Amino acid sequence: MILKCPRCGKETDSTGNPFRPFCSERCKMVDLGNWVMGTYRLPGTDAAEDETEAPKPPKDSEEE
Repeated sequence: MILKCPRCGKETDSTGNPFRPFCSERCKMVDLGNWVMGTYRLPGTDAAEDETEAPKPPKDSEEE
């Protein structure tokens, strides 16, 4: 099966490719480095913000 490398976009055969979904070890390591350095981020709240904010009481559905 021919796939496009998620890093560089080069088309590569996934059969027998030990680096799949990447085309090469270089693309795999560049992607890993981006995760380690924080270039890629998952959506969520900042841990520092969570510690400084007081917990909010649950909303009572009868008040609305």
